[in-house]
Amino acid sequence: MTRLRSDSPAATARLGERLGALLAADDVVCLSGGLGAGKTCFCRGIGIGFGAKTRLTSPSYTLVHEHQRAQDATRLYHLDCYRLDNPQEAHSLSLDDILDSGGAVIIEWAERIEPFLPAQRLWIDFDTCGESRRDLHCQAVGERHISLLAGFLRALERGGA
Repeated sequence: MTRLRSDSPAATARLGERLGALLAADDVVCLSGGLGAGKTCFCRGIGIGFGAKTRLTSPSYTLVHEHQRAQDATRLYHLDCYRLDNPQEAHSLSLDDILDSGGAVIIEWAERIEPFLPAQRLWIDFDTCGESRRDLHCQAVGERHISLLAGFLRALERGGA
């Protein structure tokens, strides 16, 4: 488990930007944490780093947003599972189709559909440690996601958050 610290929403977005620049097809990033913990702020940064043509916003009401990277056809799927009442509702999101699409996937409130998520993934848990400070606890499973986390940490060492 790797712990990162953010002292502001801007720093949280910059962390997301560093990760977004590394995302590739079939990457799955699961985000968990309470309301206001910074998940959507982090996702906005991911969108910037990924090079999404459109700004990432919370998909709370539509549940799924699809974004295309500006320089190629790679898709980024942004899911928000907050409004799901039980894990079985993951099927209403066409989760299997999204995971098999060849796009990168980020999932807010991933713990709500955990039984339906692939075992190989990067999981980031957001812990609120004050008004604006957040601790991000990162755990990767699977060769690709371990490599993704390692690349993310190297990018942070080189350029900070």
